[in-house]
Amino acid sequence: MSSARKILVTSALPYANGSIHLGHLLEYIQTDIWVRFQKQRGHMCSYVCADDAHGTAIMLRAELEGITSQQLIDNVNAEHRADFAKFLVNFDNYYSTHSEENREFSELIYKRLREKGHIATRSITQMYDPDKGMFLADRFIKGTCPKCKAEDQYGDNCEACGATYSPAELIDPKSAISGATPVEKDSEHYFFKLPDFQEMLEQWTQSGTLHEQIANKLKEWLEVGLQEWDISRDAPYFGFEIPDAPGKYFYVWLDAPIGYMASFKNLCDRRDDLEFDDYWKEGSDAELYHFIGKDIINFHALFWPAMLEGSNFRKPTAVNAHGFLTVNGQKMSKSRGTFIKAQTYAEFLNPEYLRYYFAAKLTSRPEDLDLNLEDFTARVNSDLIGKVVNIASRCAGFVKKSGGKLSDNCAEQAMLDEAVALGDQIAEHFENREFGRAIRLIMEIADKANQYIADKAPWALAKEEGKEQEVLDICSVGINLFRQLVTYLAPVLPDLSAKAAEFLNLDNLDWDSRKELLLNHEIQKFKPLMTRIESDKIEAMIEASKEVLAEEEKLKQGPATTGPLADDPISPEIEFDDFAKLDLRVATITEANHVKGADKLIQLTLDLGGETRNVFAGIKSAYKPEDLVGRQTVMVANLKPRKMRFGMSEGMVMAAGPGGEEIFLLTPDEGAVNGMRVK
Repeated sequence: MSSARKILVTSALPYANGSIHLGHLLEYIQTDIWVRFQKQRGHMCSYVCADDAHGTAIMLRAELEGITSQQLIDNVNAEHRADFAKFLVNFDNYYSTHSEENREFSELIYKRLREKGHIATRSITQMYDPDKGMFLADRFIKGTCPKCKAEDQYGDNCEACGATYSPAELIDPKSAISGATPVEKDSEHYFFKLPDFQEMLEQWTQSGTLHEQIANKLKEWLEVGLQEWDISRDAPYFGFEIPDAPGKYFYVWLDAPIGYMASFKNLCDRRDDLEFDDYWKEGSDAELYHFIGKDIINFHALFWPAMLEGSNFRKPTAVNAHGFLTVNGQKMSKSRGTFIKAQTYAEFLNPEYLRYYFAAKLTSRPEDLDLNLEDFTARVNSDLIGKVVNIASRCAGFVKKSGGKLSDNCAEQAMLDEAVALGDQIAEHFENREFGRAIRLIMEIADKANQYIADKAPWALAKEEGKEQEVLDICSVGINLFRQLVTYLAPVLPDLSAKAAEFLNLDNLDWDSRKELLLNHEIQKFKPLMTRIESDKIEAMIEASKEVLAEEEKLKQGPATTGPLADDPISPEIEFDDFAKLDLRVATITEANHVKGADKLIQLTLDLGGETRNVFAGIKSAYKPEDLVGRQTVMVANLKPRKMRFGMSEGMVMAAGPGGEEIFLLTPDEGAVNGMRVK
């Protein structure tokens, strides 16, 4: 192995206003496998990431939930950390772009760019929400398409006919935030003069830092010519204020990639063996790799290297882009239950199944990857349980019967030498992010090992007198081949490999340690390492995804009837006859419990006077279950029961308020009797 390398690796920063789903996980699992491989090889490799915590969407969601932006990003950060931990994504540091380190670097880079003449200012005209007192991005404006007259279209393009236009061209435009009619208003904006770096980017993008497909796509953009990039936003905005520009804030995409630097600086400040300048100064001999999705390549391969060049920092060694995730050949779908959140998957299936399946299909190319759930089940069961784990489970018992030590000689030296030698090829594939090719070679070893054991049939020999040594020799070969397999699979299956190392009585599974065969070596008692995927678990996960997302959509509206934001217009009018259909009854809460796996629900048992109902209520942010027992409330008694993954909900309790901690159960007058109708 060559001398140790200094490597810094990042993944794209997940936005801090939503949960991690399987589409996100494709990238973090890909990156984590590559990082674990580098560490297994003995290199000094650091993996940093952070939540992308700025922007209008963060501010609006916090308002929707009735909390501050800081509280929102803190809550989401904790959720993201927990999800990544479930899937064994092992960051050296996971941080937030809303940090002092990021503020300092953002201001430093901006000031260096400004001093060199790479910042321009000019007035632009934008749509403005007079009710909210804020400028509106195109996605926050809706109206009727000026071309095909389709209603409820965004301010920049029509999803019905594909037309593009300016927000001012929409028919009857409305702010998606307040419902007000936006007006045009001028504002001074700050621009990064990206065309100053045209020549540098033409060379850098073709220098091997990008996959050929990506480089060719960027060449087309560069040939058209680069435009100045608007890097400012007006207050109100959740982010960093631009130096010497009161009321002006850095656009979220300006400080987001700088978050890589900030997260690493935060790590360096806590580690004696890392120096920030060793990795980020111009001319650094350390390696810097970004793993991203192909949809954000322009930010990472045009804007970002230009910012670094203009502010005297080094540029990335490579930007590795992957494609999108589809499920069963189609875009992830909430209605089909294939828009699967990380925490929902982890409730039903082992996260290492997904790590293995992604690895088996990943290449270095920016192509889409399909999670075919039938193929997923078959491949995991066949490869991991039927092949890899099967070797150890077949052989371990015979070794234990012989005293628990492997044979002191190798009965199949050529076979083991071949498995060891293949490690160089497998390593090359891992290094080049050709994980699928690496997995194919690993499974070739597994196939040969299983065929060898089947041909030798130690279970049959064990019944013959005097064959004990031959049985031990055969099974010792099997255990040594198993050791090769789990060593090669350690970056992909860290949990299984750790359990295997314990069974094998090994301190580590470092890449080069595989070259030393286990002879006269004591092993531990074998314990099951992994179980098969059952199809009913897949079905349950899909149904749970439908329920979780449906419940979240319902809860987004809040318990009140005023739309997605507290100051939105009241919902459309209904007739009295519609209201008269509601059967509102007084009920006493006789039991209240937390709902496992639900962030916002409390399970209530309601007494209607001789009849009890089970109801799931989205009021956990405002009430503790123990405080609800004995309280009277008002419920909709004739609501059609709804089957949820937690059970059947047989009604709805009435509440009001903007959401968050401000949810107030409706309480009847003193003396009301259970079951009494409310008029």
